[in-house]
Amino acid sequence: MGVFDFVKNGVREMMVARPDNLKQLIVYKHPDQNIPMYSQLTVDSDECAVFFKDGRVVGVLPPGRVTLQSQNIPFLNNLITSFTGGQVFITEIYFVKTAPVRSVPFGGPIGDMLDPLTGLQVTPRIFGEMSVVVVDPVKFIVGYSGQAATGDNDYVLNWIKGLFMNGVKTTLGELCENEGKSLLQAVSLTSKLAAAFVAHAPDVNDIGIRILQVGSFNVNFSDEDREALKAANAEIAKAQREVKIKQIGVAGAAAQAQQAQFQLDQ
Repeated sequence: MGVFDFVKNGVREMMVARPDNLKQLIVYKHPDQNIPMYSQLTVDSDECAVFFKDGRVVGVLPPGRVTLQSQNIPFLNNLITSFTGGQVFITEIYFVKTAPVRSVPFGGPIGDMLDPLTGLQVTPRIFGEMSVVVVDPVKFIVGYSGQAATGDNDYVLNWIKGLFMNGVKTTLGELCENEGKSLLQAVSLTSKLAAAFVAHAPDVNDIGIRILQVGSFNVNFSDEDREALKAANAEIAKAQREVKIKQIGVAGAAAQAQQAQFQLDQ
């Protein structure tokens, strides 16, 4: 809406807020740069409003409802245009969600890995959900998302999810090795893996966002890799049983010999 549309349409157009059907977006850009003086700006409780002019940040407003006038918001003086007698602000307004964004999907092939227990080379896949939170809205826009309006959280978070997946491979292999488990048995390490994924997540604070938590996820394999791992795990389990049986037999023989010697001594 331009300033002349505002004059024509009246008070109904004086409201500046994020539309209800776009509440889920991490970054929402208000479509009009011409904001009439005394417009009512509404910032939801889980977001903030960042004002730009000529590619630079001019100010940030916290949650609440406020009348846009330079008397109560000093930085608006930098946005006033004389084209309409000082009655219009020229600015780009971005609404940035500051509450945690949950159920962010991630996943795909992890790449070739050596199974820590069997030594087989396999290509596991992982799929799950995580939560993220924008901790610095200005950094997030300036240093990462940019001022282009995408209207798509997956597009905005795609690079961050790629960084996260890079750390998953190392974390999965190290934890399975430390626990003496095959990658096939990773399902038994779900809670430990979730915590380790977050602990070893890449540092993205420099772009104003943080990975908070990993929710449900699963590690799976191709049919060929799964069968090979199952067969190798079965062989290892069989060998371990045989060793245990031998150990029990040796221990039993030693106990019998000790008992016989005791009787002789008596």
